[in-house]
Amino acid sequence: MQAGTREIARHYLPLRAHYWYARIKLASDPLYGGVGAVLAKTREPLLDLGCGIGLLGHTLRAQGFSGDYRGVDVDEAKIASASAAAARAQLTGTRFEALDLARGFPEHRGSVALLDIVQFLPPPAQEALLESAIASLTPGAVLVMRSGLQREGWRLRFTRGVDRLARMTGWMNVGPQRYPRREELEQRFARHGLTASFAPLHGRLPFENWLICARREYAEAED
Repeated sequence: MQAGTREIARHYLPLRAHYWYARIKLASDPLYGGVGAVLAKTREPLLDLGCGIGLLGHTLRAQGFSGDYRGVDVDEAKIASASAAAARAQLTGTRFEALDLARGFPEHRGSVALLDIVQFLPPPAQEALLESAIASLTPGAVLVMRSGLQREGWRLRFTRGVDRLARMTGWMNVGPQRYPRREELEQRFARHGLTASFAPLHGRLPFENWLICARREYAEAED
């Protein structure tokens, strides 16, 4: 990223808790590099659902993403911090708003980011969110997810424990509900004619994290 970790984090001052969260998160989590590599060459508007304090907006701009960015989250305090940090960084084409997805999917056409959010929803809400996100995709747009996958292993047990801790400490409003299964996601994407890919995204961390991308390809030109 052209903008360094410290440079991005300082935009969250004077909220020192968010400053240090940004420093640690950006330095240790491979999420932002992975998502940036997927979206940097796209131009479609991006809707970031469950954006938290808005770190993705900063890192995408640093990696060359030029499309409009809209981040939404149910936590009004995080949205206030995200908006203030974006203003200090003078990010263009970037906005944030407090929104409860339980009340409906926001109007959008373009790419969608679901990062560390799906597993916190009960199964019916997961189904509805994924279907709405897929319906929002335009040709060339991408649904990019980061989630644990339901499979055997110590990584999932560790991930579930950390997700529960996030709820106990108040960083997340709810605890983990259900981790999606790869085969179910593959079948859903195939039904909608999307090209999908799955790649491990735990880096040096002990999480059961996967970068999941589903792309709506451009229609082939008729002869």
